[in-house]
Amino acid sequence: MNNSMEKLNSWSIRTAESIMQRSPKLHLCNGHNGKWSYDYGVVLRGFENLWRHTGDERYFRYIREQMDHFIGEDGTILGYSQEEYNIDHINNGKLMFALHRETGEEKYRLAADLLREQLEHHPRTSEGAFWHKQIYPYQIWLDGLYMGAPFYLQYQLEYGGGQGLDDVTRQFLLCERHTRDEKTGLLYHAWDEQKVQPWCDPQTGLSPHFWGRSLGWFVMALVDTLELLPNNQADAPELRRMLNDTLTALLPYQDETSGVWYQVVDCGERKGNYLEASASSMIAYAMAKGIRLGALDERWREPLDRTFRGIIEEFVLETKEGWINLNKNCQVAGLGGADQRDGTFAYYISEPIVTNDQKGLGAFLQACVEYELALPNAGVGSEEQGADSRLEEGVRGLGSL
Repeated sequence: MNNSMEKLNSWSIRTAESIMQRSPKLHLCNGHNGKWSYDYGVVLRGFENLWRHTGDERYFRYIREQMDHFIGEDGTILGYSQEEYNIDHINNGKLMFALHRETGEEKYRLAADLLREQLEHHPRTSEGAFWHKQIYPYQIWLDGLYMGAPFYLQYQLEYGGGQGLDDVTRQFLLCERHTRDEKTGLLYHAWDEQKVQPWCDPQTGLSPHFWGRSLGWFVMALVDTLELLPNNQADAPELRRMLNDTLTALLPYQDETSGVWYQVVDCGERKGNYLEASASSMIAYAMAKGIRLGALDERWREPLDRTFRGIIEEFVLETKEGWINLNKNCQVAGLGGADQRDGTFAYYISEPIVTNDQKGLGAFLQACVEYELALPNAGVGSEEQGADSRLEEGVRGLGSL
């Protein structure tokens, strides 16, 4: 761990401090009303990454405090129902591994076991891809790859004897096979195997648009999985290829002026579309982490720099208290359900646009940690030169790119 980075006034530290001060209890914020929500896992994975790279135990304590509200001594999870077969409910399980390892408390292992048991019985398509939820039958959503795959892989590596890894990678292969658009290389938000949902094309089963955050979830899932996946795993080269292909497909739609992405990725010129913070942060995270892992080559540094500069300039504002605000987040978007969400352009731009949505803040925090690690001499600076000054100099210097 890099203890010197703890002293540096970086975007990641400023964002984490803002979250802790503004949201001492994540489950009481953003309208969650105490429910077991995947949003917490997005934020807390950022805290876990920051803790690992700073050694600051306050960040680990924050993770533990948030999860201890939900995890009983017997491993039961407050507000969680396995029988819902909701892949979103798996996401927070990623935090159980570090909690169990660091504290030795069995309740975290038992909670991980409970979530893994859901995947044992989770309904699947005819080819073996997990349904997004029981209430969304025969459907693959890009979102679900982030929610389930990295947890599934880490569980198998840590507690499952390294068995069944091909079932994890199969989720990506099937998702790309059925959602990828041959013309653009982009992935549609979702696919219905039965081709009966009101939102899907009756010939292809595909939803009608490329939603920015769903693509963000997908590339985040890829880098998080590649970080854990043994290099000799048969499908590892395919996942690296998939990461390169998906990010390459996104590049033509990076807004030329701002360097970030639109809510509906390929419709930047359409009235009502807007530059969206969570998707842009997720894409930046995937680029930065992909470079660090060696899954992306050095040519990706320039688009990464443009993206990170754009996120800071387009979305980030500092309050009078010194807190970091992340603006222009889509609050939520989905398909079908009780609201009969139809996946049209008009639908995606009609969802509320909010500040400091946890999914966006969490993705931004994760992107900040990875971007700062990618900087020259990251975390090594002297007392006179910290990460924040290097970042500001770097962002200013990007104007000539």
